[in-house]
Formats: sequence, structure tokens, C-alpha cells
Amino acid sequence: MSDFWPARTIGPTIPSGYLNKQLEDDKEYGVNLFKSNNDACMKWLNEQKKGSVVYVSFGSGAKLNTEQMEELAWGLRRTKSKFLWVVRESEADKLIKGFVEETLEKGLVVSWCSQLEVLAHEAVGCFITHCGWNSTLEALSLGVPLVAMPQMSDQSTNAKYIKDVWKIGVKAQPDGKGIVRQEEVEHCISKIMEGEGAKEIQRSAMKWRELAKKAVDEGGSSDKNIDEFIAKLVQL
Repeated sequence: MSDFWPARTIGPTIPSGYLNKQLEDDKEYGVNLFKSNNDACMKWLNEQKKGSVVYVSFGSGAKLNTEQMEELAWGLRRTKSKFLWVVRESEADKLIKGFVEETLEKGLVVSWCSQLEVLAHEAVGCFITHCGWNSTLEALSLGVPLVAMPQMSDQSTNAKYIKDVWKIGVKAQPDGKGIVRQEEVEHCISKIMEGEGAKEIQRSAMKWRELAKKAVDEGGSSDKNIDEFIAKLVQL
């Protein structure tokens, strides 16, 4: 980038406790938009097998319509994997009636949780996401394969990178009405968790995790760029 524009890239800006652990107590951004069900999430994840859980979250702002919520719910129910689904309180009325109770043995539905802590947990093997930049960068940095379901703005571009450039996931294909059907949800999860190309996607995810760590480690590209920036400020 510096060949085209005199800029210095910094990042990924993930709390150190999850990346290079230079500051082990640095595990939060310092802002919580909603009340978290974190204790329940961690307790449940601790009871699951390594790489067995599909984590589903559409962030703090993305809204699915009722039909899409229903198709996603049925898709999660159809899959062989267990799931942890974040459904914000403002979206809870779109859930299929009785879904939470009927899937207690297979999944956990919560209103909010610490996404970094969830993505860093060894039980999580896949992340269904709207491809917001924060979520994308967190998954990339923590080595979690993705099922991309972009909703707006830059999210389709991020999904393109996830599937075709970084090769750390798949993009769920909507139908003519713009709805990702339950069969497609099941297919995408299967492709990442157990499909023929699953190992390759997982290897690619781990490669990017190591690259992210290397960038912020001492002597890494981000570390050097920060030092150069500070050195120039001191000279002013």
C-alpha cells in the first residue's frame, strides 16, 4: 500500500490477550453495547467437543427479516453440528415459536456474549456472520472458518475476500427472493465442518491466524509501522 499512498498500516487491532499475549489481561475493547450472557455461553462451550460448535451472530446492528430468521433456524436444526446463536432481544420475536425449547439438547440461544471469548474457544469450529468488518477481522485473527451471509454496505466485499481471496470460508447463496434457505445453511455448515474441502479451509484459517499474530509481534509489520510513526512524531 505504501507504494501507492504514504500510509502505514496498523493491526489487526485485536486485544493482545487473544493474539500475541504481550498484555495477557488485555481481553476487551472496553465497550459493551448489550448485557452479556457470557457465563452461560462459556459454561455451555466448555461442555462441547473441540471444533464441534457453529457460532452464529449478526452483530449489533444487522437485522434479518422473519422469513430469513425462520430459514436460518431450520437450517441450524437440520445440521449435525451443535450451535450457539446470538439473537438480540430486539430480534427475539422473529424466532420460531418453541424453537429454543425444542433444540435445548443441540443448541444455545443467547441475547449477547463476548464474541472474542467465543471465537477463541476451542469448541467453536465455524462462524456464521453478516461479515461486518469487526467480526471478519476477529475471525481471521483467531483462525475461525466462516459462513458469509452479508447484509449491507461493505459486507459483500468482505464476503468476497473470505471466500475467494483469503479462502477461509464459504458464501451462502440466497435464492431469487434474497433468502438463504435452510438447505443452503445446512450445506454451508457441512462444507466447513465435515466436507471434502473442510481441512483446506481450516488450514487456510490457521495460516491467517499466524500471519495476524506475526504482524503485531515485536518486529512484525504493524510493530515496525507504529515505531516509524512515533519516530516521525518525535522529530516534529
